[in-house]
Amino acid sequence: MDISSKISGNTLICYIRGELDHHTANEIREYIDYNLENNPVKNLIIDMSELSFMDSSGIGVLIGRYKKVTALGGKTAVVNENKQISKVLEVSGIYDIIFSFPSIQQALNEL
Repeated sequence: MDISSKISGNTLICYIRGELDHHTANEIREYIDYNLENNPVKNLIIDMSELSFMDSSGIGVLIGRYKKVTALGGKTAVVNENKQISKVLEVSGIYDIIFSFPSIQQALNEL
């Protein structure tokens, strides 16, 4: 698992590579929280183009980050999720609270 980020305007964009499961969830949670708290941002985009697997621990990470971003007055989005991850997100109901876009640019335009 690897995570990196960049800032575009008032949006934190995180790139997660590998797997988001109970082994990596805490590291990802801490990384995103640190960057939300220490940068002048309010929106969050998570690029999942290189995420190969996600389980319920990942759902927990997303819901927690959604709550933090909402408290900042911002919005949360995921982009480029594969079919397996999209199915997990759909079944969990995440798409009811977190936006999904086919590209980072479209997410930036809409948020």
